[in-house]
Amino acid sequence: MMVRQSIGVKIGIGAVVVVVVVFLSHWLAGGTFAQEAAKAHGTLEKAFPSSSKCKRCHERVFEEWETSPLSRSIHSPAFRASLDAFLASPAGKDKALCFRCHAPHVREFPEQAQLFIDQAKAGDPSLDGVACAQCHLIKQVDRTKQPPEPKYEPGSKTLYGPYKDFVQNLAHQSMELGLFQKSDLCLNCHQSVPSAASLGKTNDLLGNWDQSKAVKSGKECQTCHMPEQIGESANGEKKRKVANHTFPGRIGKLRQEAAKLDVQTKIEGEKTTVTVKVQSLVPHNLPTTHPAWASVVLDLDIKGKNLRTVFTDKRVYGRVYQDAKGQKTSFDFEAVKVLEDTVLKPEETRVETFTFPTPKDTKTFDVEVMLNYAPITGPAPFLQRVEAESSKGSQDPVFLPIEIVKFAENIAVTK
Repeated sequence: MMVRQSIGVKIGIGAVVVVVVVFLSHWLAGGTFAQEAAKAHGTLEKAFPSSSKCKRCHERVFEEWETSPLSRSIHSPAFRASLDAFLASPAGKDKALCFRCHAPHVREFPEQAQLFIDQAKAGDPSLDGVACAQCHLIKQVDRTKQPPEPKYEPGSKTLYGPYKDFVQNLAHQSMELGLFQKSDLCLNCHQSVPSAASLGKTNDLLGNWDQSKAVKSGKECQTCHMPEQIGESANGEKKRKVANHTFPGRIGKLRQEAAKLDVQTKIEGEKTTVTVKVQSLVPHNLPTTHPAWASVVLDLDIKGKNLRTVFTDKRVYGRVYQDAKGQKTSFDFEAVKVLEDTVLKPEETRVETFTFPTPKDTKTFDVEVMLNYAPITGPAPFLQRVEAESSKGSQDPVFLPIEIVKFAENIAVTK
């Protein structure tokens, strides 16, 4: 009897030991994993210091950057939802691919791709995406590569920029580099999408930008997207010409200079024709089609008696992609073919004609024409995921059109 009890006690103790060992092994493994992640994060931080450190001396620049799309490059709801779709696709085997533009310092730490993914999925990452160090540690850009490739000096005590008369300080050394006043600096992310490289020139993002009138007149990307202003680069510094860091484009007043409309209305009895000349004023494609759902829409509304809409039509400028299964897709990383390309080419003028029955029982009618950046589009599950990821839900700006230019005119109906 005592023997049986002893055996039972030993078995019980053994079971407890096994449970404790298993628990401790998981705990230790978790602890080790956490330590490794913290160590990797520390290494990244040392090589590419956080923008929050730059804020101490460069408050103006930091506050401008903080309002820009670049500051949300790895934690916008649309990016996180797209990243999930990318990782679930065959192209997702290259985990670092999206981050080569959205957090370009991954190029120096490809083995830490999972850390970048985890940070992006966290929704409130402590890791920067595109911030101060990700640009100001670039010493050169290799344009012989496609897409062009930045050459970094991670951990360098020297930061590069466009100024000759930089102020000496104890935080870092400064060096003037002509690259920071040239479009080359932007091309490693904005010229092409590596995941859609197989589509070749049919999926170029900028078009023949380097042949545009703007570029031939001496303009660079920075001319419009980092416009000069008077201010201080560092706190307390003497005011001078500095670059704006809000990076205006789709967001900001710059979009109002992206295109203009010329609208002519001709009534011929019971038929009316509205001719719209859409002139792109930008030296690159409008829109640039990454993300792949990016499109610009020209809407026409005709309002008759009591401002009731009697006719409406639209034109869409963008690209339609096809995946390997022959289905349309909103993701360029799934695309194997460009089905349709209606993108406005650099500085192009497109003429659109709309014909409709002349409004009846009214002395006048209104012609309203609007050119907008269109809301995000895609499969329902993807849009639902974006909405769920956003603190603003369906009111997130990505779900709303953004006006570029608008035209309205009241037309008399002659008898």
